[in-house]
Amino acid sequence: MYDHIGLKVSNIDASVRFYTAALAPLGYVMCSRDDSGAGFGPKGEPALWLYLHKGPAGAGAHIALRAPDHAAIRKFHSEGVKAGGRDNGAAGARADYSPTYFAAFLIDPDGNNVEAVCA
Repeated sequence: MYDHIGLKVSNIDASVRFYTAALAPLGYVMCSRDDSGAGFGPKGEPALWLYLHKGPAGAGAHIALRAPDHAAIRKFHSEGVKAGGRDNGAAGARADYSPTYFAAFLIDPDGNNVEAVCA
């Protein structure tokens, strides 16, 4: 349904550092970067765009990214925390979502809830 998503960020360098580390285990790379933004996705196909925004902070968004397996989700969580993200739910089964739902959650430098999921 969606072609791409854009998030407003207050510090492009901190956000690029976080997303580069957290998304690498999921197979996503930085596809584009300039002083006002960056795009991440499969190589050559940016689908998550970060836009530098100097205004007031928003309420935060929730995005969920598909992961290839449980190991990638564990690494997403650990690498994201090392790169400045905050834990919002360690990697594990979420049977209340569905019997096979496995996910981890991080809060990015701008307060967005970022999830890696394998269902």
